[in-house]
Amino acid sequence: MVPTYNNAGTLASLLGDLQVFNANIIVVNDGSTDETENILTSFPDIDLISYSPNQGKGMALRRGFSRAVDQGFDYAISIDSDGQHFSRDLPAFLGRLDKNPGSLIVGARNMNQSSVPGKSSFGHRFSNFWYKVETGIRLPDTQSGYRLYPVARLQTMHFITRRFEFEIEVLVRAAWKGIPVISVPVSVYYPPPGERVSHFRPFADFARISILNTFLVFITYLYIKPRDLLRRLFLKQKWKEVFVDELFDPSQSIIRKSVSVAFGIFMGIVPVWGFQLVIAIFLAIVLRLNKGLVIVFANISIPPMIPLIIYASYRFGAFWMPENAHLISLTKTLSLSAIRYNFKQYLIGSISLAIVAGLLAGLITYILLHLFGRKKQAVVS
Repeated sequence: MVPTYNNAGTLASLLGDLQVFNANIIVVNDGSTDETENILTSFPDIDLISYSPNQGKGMALRRGFSRAVDQGFDYAISIDSDGQHFSRDLPAFLGRLDKNPGSLIVGARNMNQSSVPGKSSFGHRFSNFWYKVETGIRLPDTQSGYRLYPVARLQTMHFITRRFEFEIEVLVRAAWKGIPVISVPVSVYYPPPGERVSHFRPFADFARISILNTFLVFITYLYIKPRDLLRRLFLKQKWKEVFVDELFDPSQSIIRKSVSVAFGIFMGIVPVWGFQLVIAIFLAIVLRLNKGLVIVFANISIPPMIPLIIYASYRFGAFWMPENAHLISLTKTLSLSAIRYNFKQYLIGSISLAIVAGLLAGLITYILLHLFGRKKQAVVS
């Protein structure tokens, strides 16, 4: 699949090289105004999509995806028409796909060679960094246009971008969807400065990419990371297994585990009913706590514990306001409806209880893990 826009100087050579592989070639002429249309007439065997005016590389790729799926293909390899990429690397993609079916494969260029423009090197590092933030995946080249797309799997997704930023959106959202995103080394050619043809607009396109990354980061921390964590807890593992694995994970410090337990207890008691778990997960990610432990202990506010938490909150509140304290009894009928009796006392008391219980739980956890660690070392020695 070849998206092209005003690359008449290199297009014919590329198409001739691709035909050597007897490939099914889809060319998307994205509103070219040079000699592209005349060149394409000399390749009658290609599948041509042509329209005007120019709508952007992202839209060209999306149209190419749809055409490939309509023709019954599960995969499509995109290659830029500016002469940077070589058709001889096509077998590398296919070999990688054989070992990793269903993957989105990016052709990783060698960006350390002297001919790489300075702005391309900076954009390469910038894009790789934000991709790691948004997906947790370390990819060596997120800006390469030489890619193998699992187009059949992508058809169920609704993309929002139309220009160069689409190549970032599709990588991030594919990873979010659970599609493996991997790379394969490819060759790259950067012609001398006077011969380079680039339609990337440094200010406008970089601004669009920055806005997209900002949006994707928000979605990552407000939805994707909490979603993935909850899936791990509820769909893949039992609570007991998560608790044991996280609590005794040797790669994490005792202090981090203890603080995570304390914070989980705090969030389970603090009066933000209905939002406790969401807030707890978000803050655990921001504060780099042990998210598994935070979620496990935040669930202290399960229904059997709610009456006890409410009762203890009122008792703590009475300590701070003895003259106006409302007396409440611990009975089977004690529930959330009891909060309407002197809400101020409950609010102050629940926050106090959350702090004290969290600190106490964290301290106990620290002592137990410290003792367990010493006992384990003694046994080993």
